[in-house]
Amino acid sequence: MASSRFLLASLILIVLASHLADAHRVLEGSLVGETSTAGGLNCGGLCAIRCSKSSRPNLCKRACGTCCARCKCVPKGTYGNEDSCPCYATMTTRGGEHKCP
Repeated sequence: MASSRFLLASLILIVLASHLADAHRVLEGSLVGETSTAGGLNCGGLCAIRCSKSSRPNLCKRACGTCCARCKCVPKGTYGNEDSCPCYATMTTRGGEHKCP
């Protein structure tokens, strides 16, 4: 009985480690601007990084995704660096406020 519990626990740890390794690989690819298989930007991954410190992450990711799709770029980091993507920096809402986080 003890050996079957040990085997089950080992199997769970292996599956968990594999899942974490895959997640890390995806995040690392997003950090360096890895493109998707369709040839476009990985807007979801890039915006997840951009919005990681936002107090309203869902709203941030939605706005960032719109900006990424239109501008075909997302500035590096969680804030600022908008000079690397001028379209992202100049896009505004109807009210004249900055649209992109």
